[in-house]
Amino acid sequence: MLAATFQRMAQKAVDREHEKRVPWLMRRRHFFTAAAGIASAFRGDALLRARTAIDAAAGRPADSVARDEDFWFQVRHAFTVDRNMVNLNNGGVSPAPKIVMDTEIRYLEVENLSPSYYMWHILDPGIETVRRRLARSFGCDPEEIAITRNASESLEIVQLGLTLKAGDEVLTTNQDYPRMITTWQQRERRDGIVLKQITFPVPPPSLDYLAKRIEENITPRTKVIHICHITNRTGQIFPVKRICQMARARGIEVVVDGAHAFGQFPFEQRDLDCDYYGTSLHKWILAPIGTGMLYVRKNKIANIWPMMGAPDTMRENIRKFEEIGTHPASQRNAITEALNFSESIGLERKAERLRYLRRRWSDRLRQLPGVKILNSDDPEQSCGIGFVSVDGISAPKLASHIWQKYRIWTTAVVTPSEYEGLRITPNVYTTLEEIDTFTDVMTRIIQRGSLV
Repeated sequence: MLAATFQRMAQKAVDREHEKRVPWLMRRRHFFTAAAGIASAFRGDALLRARTAIDAAAGRPADSVARDEDFWFQVRHAFTVDRNMVNLNNGGVSPAPKIVMDTEIRYLEVENLSPSYYMWHILDPGIETVRRRLARSFGCDPEEIAITRNASESLEIVQLGLTLKAGDEVLTTNQDYPRMITTWQQRERRDGIVLKQITFPVPPPSLDYLAKRIEENITPRTKVIHICHITNRTGQIFPVKRICQMARARGIEVVVDGAHAFGQFPFEQRDLDCDYYGTSLHKWILAPIGTGMLYVRKNKIANIWPMMGAPDTMRENIRKFEEIGTHPASQRNAITEALNFSESIGLERKAERLRYLRRRWSDRLRQLPGVKILNSDDPEQSCGIGFVSVDGISAPKLASHIWQKYRIWTTAVVTPSEYEGLRITPNVYTTLEEIDTFTDVMTRIIQRGSLV
């Protein structure tokens, strides 16, 4: 009797998630009602304020809403972050909204009732709803989406699954993600392939320059091009569609690292025309930590070996890339709620807000002596990720200093013999006061010329 009751409770929880397939762009008031109910930081009139703010934003240009602090006041109170620190390293991993956390916890409690039953028979079927929602957001067939744990896993599936032989060349840059470079270097040692890493200035002069830089380094032995959609260092956006189409015409595979792109600014698969795309969902989509997505064009699935063994009957099945053994359903099933939250804000509004925050600090700092802003200001080449370098001051020491003394959390990046600095990545919950605190602290340090 008790087991039947628990089963009904679990099934109702799953059903509630399935009901959320309607895009929240059409259900904005519902989002703010839910957020008001779970965010203790809301004042008594928060629901009315939220409805007023979202109604006022309807039909307004995204760059106008980006400066509307009443609108973003409602968004940031859906988070339960530590306001005793200034977190400007959301590019590594971002906190999820409380409604996403609550969803994950609810599923965790359900699957823990009797894991082998509730997880595999009650909750696991929900992954197909998640798959459909991700496919709709990315603009592709659900049978082209695998749900993974992060961008690294997604990309390594393709990197290790492509059939390459000794002497085949892989072309990438020295600013691609270190783990992905390490993976190709392992294939060098294991299979005798050749990894070529090219350089480019930061910021580059144009998207055309980046495309030509890739094209001019192609040789008859080039079999794979590995590029970032947007780099994790200076936030440089690449001309992905141009590179993919140029490579396809030459019979070259292109692997696209979208770890920082998906959810930071709007695009769909057709805007990229890519065959392989890996991303993390715990960055800009604001999903639970340990969630990611892999897109593989349907006619390419059969040719990629899964990283962990799968039966031959799954050769053309995207789910073969999910055969990793036992792992929690709670994280994956909560992805739907994160997509709801992100879409309720609107990706155009989100992107413009992130650009606004970046310009707010970088426009001030670039006026100071010895400062270099190494991210592009061209909106086609950049979004929320910014990068600041200060002559004569070690980036790792600067990051450590502003954390220990001012509780400002950033990440230092050092590219030997080229550049170093701080990567700055705010998110939708970041306040103008936090941005200005960072700017004021940096201004004092730069004007003083030292950390002492």
